[in-house]
Amino acid sequence: MKLTKSLIERAMKIDPAMIGHYIDKGFMSQKIKPVDEDYKIIGPAYTVRIPGKYSAILYYAMRRAPEGSIIVIDRMSDNRYACCGEGVVRVAKKLNLGGIVIDGPNTDTLGIKKMDFPVFSTGRSPVTTTVKEAEGDYNEAISCGGVSVNTGDIIFGDADGVIVIDKDDFEATLVKAEEMLDNEKKLFKKIENENMRKEPLFSEEKVEKYLIKKNVIK
Repeated sequence: MKLTKSLIERAMKIDPAMIGHYIDKGFMSQKIKPVDEDYKIIGPAYTVRIPGKYSAILYYAMRRAPEGSIIVIDRMSDNRYACCGEGVVRVAKKLNLGGIVIDGPNTDTLGIKKMDFPVFSTGRSPVTTTVKEAEGDYNEAISCGGVSVNTGDIIFGDADGVIVIDKDDFEATLVKAEEMLDNEKKLFKKIENENMRKEPLFSEEKVEKYLIKKNVIK
């Protein structure tokens, strides 16, 4: 499946949490957060693996990633060296990429915010990688935030976190999320208009059966 402009526009009207209601896998560690909470990303993954302090392969990979790609970086448990700062973001933005997700820290946080380019990371570091040597891989299966990621998987993230969806499942997943959003709007309207003391939002039958079983109520 190709991630069309129409699918992107539809996805940007919902939040990843709409999908999070009914998935039990494919969500990255909560440690991976946007540098700015207003950032929201959706696009096909383009994978990079950087094991240590040498990040020349990142620049190499970005030039080969299709426009709109989300660069997803596996730091292989390294949380000391920041492989992404303002320079990397300037290149990524010039290449019309869609964002960067790192299972590790970033640097140049204030500079990145001024660039208005979405970067997600596990935190901040003043210690950075160097391009003096090359190591790692790109365009191969990686692990990021505890999730297996392949180039072409759909990356969808906002202030609540990042989820990974197989490209062939994305449209069906989006439809379910849109239905969930419609249901949520109806629930919010019910909350606004009804007396929650008199009328529960959901049926309480299951809770009451559970409490009876525990001898909490009769």
